Amino acid sequence: METVNNILNDFEPITLKEMDNVKLMDRTDTKYVFRLEHLPTFLNEIKDDYRVLDVNGHRISRYESLYFDTRNFDLYMSHHRGKPTRYKIRCRKYVESELHFFEVKFKNNKGRTIKDRVKQKLIDGSIKDKAEALLVEKTPLFAAHLEAKLWVNYSRITLVNRNSPERVTIDINLNFKNEESDVNIQNLVIAEVKQDKALASTFIRLMKKYHIREGSMSKYCFGVISLFNKIKHNNFKPKLISLKKTLKYDTTAGA
Repeated sequence: METVNNILNDFEPITLKEMDNVKLMDRTDTKYVFRLEHLPTFLNEIKDDYRVLDVNGHRISRYESLYFDTRNFDLYMSHHRGKPTRYKIRCRKYVESELHFFEVKFKNNKGRTIKDRVKQKLIDGSIKDKAEALLVEKTPLFAAHLEAKLWVNYSRITLVNRNSPERVTIDINLNFKNEESDVNIQNLVIAEVKQDKALASTFIRLMKKYHIREGSMSKYCFGVISLFNKIKHNNFKPKLISLKKTLKYDTTAGA
């Protein structure tokens, strides 16, 4: 990753405080996946159009997210069935900035993603106090019906468009973990363009230039399939086959 780090040093930085103007908590998301070896080329081509988030001198930041679901994985199954309205419930740690949040993500039937969150002191696998209040306010779910299922960890590069309200997140070093298993996904990049509304995007033009089609799988769903062998995933098989064939990622299981 030394090459990527060197290229990121050529980007103009943006701070967390400056990025407050492009939080995009209500937005549209466009996802792409490609091989890690292409990332240096892509970054070089767009470095004049985006600024990069710098957190305490780090331009690649670590994220650790603990996802919750019901005993029978009802939230996962909503994705699997292709239900247009669905939720993700998680606690997230921003490692470099030492911030913790409880987050509710809702995708509505118009394709918009709406995120609400509250700060936490730590992540202990429970939903209580302000987190529970947010859950009750924003969802039909109850904390007593949810349990911690798995960690989804990765490193993220966050780019902010110089001229329009757009962020691009670039996730690498993907890791899924629970008490029984630890799975690393190698050579994979998951990129996501986040906009208030559809606007001209240098990154989307870049993807079209290199014939990379829109489409990806939820990291949470990918993690569930990777860690829970008996979970139903027939509807995701075309995406899994496509990932294996075109990206040729490797999975290595650890202790």
